[in-house]
Amino acid sequence: MQPSPVKRRFPRSSPYWPVVSHPQLRRVLPGLAISALGDGMSIVAISWLALQLAPTAQRGIWVAVAVAAYSLPSAAGGVLLGRFMSGRGGAQLAGWNAILRAVSLAAIVALYGLGRLNAATYVALLAVSSLLAAWGSAGRYALVAELLPGRHHLPANAVMTTIGEFATIVGPPLAGFLIGWSNAVVVIAVDAVSFMLLAVTYRLALPAPARRAETAPARTGGFHLIRREPALIGLLSLSFGFFLLFGPFYAALPIHVAEDLHAPATLLGAYYTAFGIGAVAGGLITGYLRRWRLWPTTVGIVIAFGAALLPLGLGAPTGLALTSFALAGAVWAPYMSTSMALFQRSAPADQLTRVLAANGSVLVIAVPLGTVLGAPLVTAIGARETLLACAVATLALGGSAAVLIATRAGAAARRAPAPDVPDA
Repeated sequence: MQPSPVKRRFPRSSPYWPVVSHPQLRRVLPGLAISALGDGMSIVAISWLALQLAPTAQRGIWVAVAVAAYSLPSAAGGVLLGRFMSGRGGAQLAGWNAILRAVSLAAIVALYGLGRLNAATYVALLAVSSLLAAWGSAGRYALVAELLPGRHHLPANAVMTTIGEFATIVGPPLAGFLIGWSNAVVVIAVDAVSFMLLAVTYRLALPAPARRAETAPARTGGFHLIRREPALIGLLSLSFGFFLLFGPFYAALPIHVAEDLHAPATLLGAYYTAFGIGAVAGGLITGYLRRWRLWPTTVGIVIAFGAALLPLGLGAPTGLALTSFALAGAVWAPYMSTSMALFQRSAPADQLTRVLAANGSVLVIAVPLGTVLGAPLVTAIGARETLLACAVATLALGGSAAVLIATRAGAAARRAPAPDVPDA
């Protein structure tokens, strides 16, 4: 009679234990948390410093350009720098991104201290700082695939996502406090230091490996690799549509609060806080989904997210609308983790960073593009109606993906050879 296995207790029974106890990852996670907090603070500081530097009559334009400059150039970097980045390890790519961020932000601080910083130079340095962002993100998720077996990818991805979501809750109020105490440049200096600490963490905890040989030519980009895999094309299309349809919320929700509800800005803040709290909760739950099938889970998230947004678009009472928006945040959080796990499992290991960088280059423009397209939609049909239209469109997107997956699964089952039946 064999002895019954010893049942592990929390925290060792948690799906996150293999991630946080990993001898290398556990050295990196504190640096990631500090850097994420710095980036969460910069959400406020970047626009606030743009307000200080811009001419009074052009403040709105320069704020929008500054915010875009801190993210959108990563799309160009993801496409144009593939030849130089291919074959690099995940830690090396993530470390290079951290160094570029730190140096560029430090240059902003230095020029401000010398009295030589103007709006144009500020935007240019923000743009330079974001050039490797797609590769940095690709490096983080490639690192997970390099260090952990496939069964731990989803919990590890969830840890990465939850760190970022938590920072977006804590970072902005902390930035507001520091700006009130001093100015926005202090916050940007803190962000620069946080990125330098992250770069040092990558270098010391995970020394750069030798450059790997590749099975595909260096000139073959991530988009070419994605086009060769129908599943990856479908995943990229689903993700782009999902993020694009959420973009109009940033244009419609403030107008809905101000004009439809005649409520103060505190209610708008409450919506974002509710979404953030839900996202943190959803991120913590994600690791427990590791036994679920990834494709149905990913598509189900899209459908559930659209359904959670319906009360807001239908004009539900504020309490119900806030609750549904928090639920939407909880549903939203696992999406990046499950979609990254699909990429980690589908793309060859030596091509993973290029595929992830291409994916990041597309997704980084999806939400801003949706926000820009949402503005005329709000003007044409109204803010609440725009929220409803996006919720319905998200449901339709998820439903279409579910039908397509079911159809392909049925076709594959019909093509499979029938089992041999022994003669009677």
